[in-house]
Amino acid sequence: MIRLIGYFFGVGIVLALLVAAGIALYVSDLTKDLPDYEVLAKYEPPVTTRVHAGDGELMAEFARERRLYLPIQAIPDRVKAAFLSAEDKNFYTHPGIDVTGLGRAVLTNLRNFGSGRRPVGASTITQQVAKNFLLSSDQTMQRKIKEMVLAFRIEQAYSKDRILELYLNEIFFGLGAYGIAGAALTYYDKSVNELTLAEAAYLASLPKGPSNYHPFRNTDRAIERRNWVIDQMVANGYATREEGDKAKATGLDVKPRRGGSYLFASEYFTEEVRRDIIARYGEDALYEGGLSVRTTLDPKLQLYARKALQNGLLRYDTLRGYRGPVNTIDVSGDWGAPLGEVDGLSDVPEWHLAVVLGTEDGKISIGLKPDREISGKLSETRETGTIAAEDMQWAMRHVVDGKRVKAKSIEDVLKPGDVVFVEKKKDTERSWQLRQPPEIEGALVAMDPHTGRVLAMVGGFSYAESQFNRATQAYRQPGSAFKPIVYAAALDNGYTPASVVLDAPISIQVGNSVWEPKNYGGKSAGPSTLRAGIERSRNLMTVRLAKDMGMNLVAEYAEHFGIYDKMLPVLAMSLGSGETTVMRMVSAYAVFANGGRQITPSLIDRIQDRYGKTVYKHDRRECEGCVAPDWEGQAEPEIVDDAEQVLDPMTAYQITSMMQGVVQRGTAVTVSELGRPIAGKTGTTNDEKDAWFIGYTPDIVVGVFMGFDTPRPMGHGSTGGGLAAPIFKDFMTNALKDMRPVDFQVPEGMKIIPIDRKTGMQASAGQPGVIMEAFKPGTGPADSYWVIGMEDLEGQGGPRAISPQANRAISSGAGGLY
Repeated sequence: MIRLIGYFFGVGIVLALLVAAGIALYVSDLTKDLPDYEVLAKYEPPVTTRVHAGDGELMAEFARERRLYLPIQAIPDRVKAAFLSAEDKNFYTHPGIDVTGLGRAVLTNLRNFGSGRRPVGASTITQQVAKNFLLSSDQTMQRKIKEMVLAFRIEQAYSKDRILELYLNEIFFGLGAYGIAGAALTYYDKSVNELTLAEAAYLASLPKGPSNYHPFRNTDRAIERRNWVIDQMVANGYATREEGDKAKATGLDVKPRRGGSYLFASEYFTEEVRRDIIARYGEDALYEGGLSVRTTLDPKLQLYARKALQNGLLRYDTLRGYRGPVNTIDVSGDWGAPLGEVDGLSDVPEWHLAVVLGTEDGKISIGLKPDREISGKLSETRETGTIAAEDMQWAMRHVVDGKRVKAKSIEDVLKPGDVVFVEKKKDTERSWQLRQPPEIEGALVAMDPHTGRVLAMVGGFSYAESQFNRATQAYRQPGSAFKPIVYAAALDNGYTPASVVLDAPISIQVGNSVWEPKNYGGKSAGPSTLRAGIERSRNLMTVRLAKDMGMNLVAEYAEHFGIYDKMLPVLAMSLGSGETTVMRMVSAYAVFANGGRQITPSLIDRIQDRYGKTVYKHDRRECEGCVAPDWEGQAEPEIVDDAEQVLDPMTAYQITSMMQGVVQRGTAVTVSELGRPIAGKTGTTNDEKDAWFIGYTPDIVVGVFMGFDTPRPMGHGSTGGGLAAPIFKDFMTNALKDMRPVDFQVPEGMKIIPIDRKTGMQASAGQPGVIMEAFKPGTGPADSYWVIGMEDLEGQGGPRAISPQANRAISSGAGGLY
């Protein structure tokens, strides 16, 4: 008997060895091609890129996986405890596999065999790291074995804290959030340090199945799972029973953080920064690189710019009457549901969508679009209000079949079912005013002329309505806003502000036809100084001046100023018939403001990579001595400005002085009401299709443009001085409050001489019609009266033939700019 038992025991041992050998061979075969776990040492997960304003305020985040990487030392112990209790309470004691937990899982799966239930896993955090980083998510025995082997190897190669750090930063939490830091922001708009016990427990419950415990679709299951995690934390000694009971008594209280732009009114700016980063480093760097981008945006100036441009566009639009509803819906039943499906303007929060319900007591009765709850569900509350007749007077002139007609009553304008925009009247509960998104569009750019830093940029009325940025993407004719470039070329090449040019009709041969440019309004003033020509924006004088100098010289200056990359040197271009952008024009005027130095416009001050290393800096000036270890009586270090000098500083001042005249007594006199030293120039193109004003103080340059996206006449009298200059004034009224008054500095060596405003000859100061004019050394008022362009009247020279290229430029619309 004993021998028989020994025999069976021996056979059993042999079989066991054979089985073990078979398993060993099987495992060896499975694991021979295992991925290299050492890649975890170089782990760089996709991380969110964050964009900040100049004051550090968060503007936007860009990510394919919303993740912010946190070292384990930055994660609070209570948060770590929540995940350990939910996923692997023996994490700090097991060797990579929890044998006890694995045994429980095997027994549970045996009991559930044949029931159709999904097998229960027993993966430790280390195993999950192996699966998430190195393996697929296939539910197979082979993958499970590979996972276990890798878990053992990982445990031998890395510390427990490093493994937990990898896990907490990699896992998916739902709602597009990856990693604990991203989850805290996404679900609660908090940092991990601010999470409560209940919030940490809920986040710890999500990795098992984010969709199963969705805060709004599966609220009850989510609370049940969260409460189980809280109980586990209490059982494991991470929280007291009292703390646990208090946490379980709360709701989920999830407040999802919206993506995209966070800083109000910065959408156009943010999108331009996004394109800039992609152009520099590519999409992967933007959406996965974890860059920290500090922009040049001044949030306060950005708000001023948005409001000024919107008000200017609305002023123009409301004078043209009402064009009709946004949409039309059925109001016979619950009007809230269909109204909730109509998109509003998310970046114009002052406006609300409403539907016309009827008329009561001479007022329009409206129903306001219901709010959406945090879950995204439409609120069941229905709010109503009224629009009084006086609050929609501008709409009584409404458009019918393309023609503006006068309505007899408010019922002729608004009908039940019309969906419209409304804005609440101040100090009222239910009274609203009718609003309408303008057809006219525009742009505004504010820039520091000394550095090129773009302080504010608005590319249209509403980014939600149109993402086309008219500040950088719209190429339009600058009209007379280009004339200062012509005059700068003249002043740099022998002319003075007192030089006299003939302002009279001129004919120029263009192919087989004759081009006859005209002043705005059709009148001419005869011989006038350059100052008078720029102050009154005389086209005929500008053409004669350009003809006298030669357009090749003007084209050279325009290219140096960055207005055009390659300018066609034909006379029509002297009146601003070429197309350029607001950003380029503002950059060009910055040269006048800063004393003639070339600047490069920039929306970004600095870019740092995920480790904090600076990879880009806009200001490339060097400062020797700025990092001296000790002060030994040495002078303060000076930062040398090495920007290219593209214009004589004296010429820059002369142009500035002449454009101050534009503000004080010329085409932009409305700006003089600001009471500050301001220089600027208006611009209006043929048929009033484009209106411009670009102005500056010594510390800020601002450009404004208005026009329809598809160019068409804005109406007679719609000039840069009448449309764009008031927007500039509105913006500067607020912007200058925080800026000290500064006069334009006269360069050393310039002479200030009194001259007769009309003749340009020297005169006695204080006499009527006498102004003080700036002259460069070696120049001054003319000794004798000489008029440039007089030969045209005397028939000397006659019409000049121009190339077919010039003919095309002229036919594009170059006459009558202002």
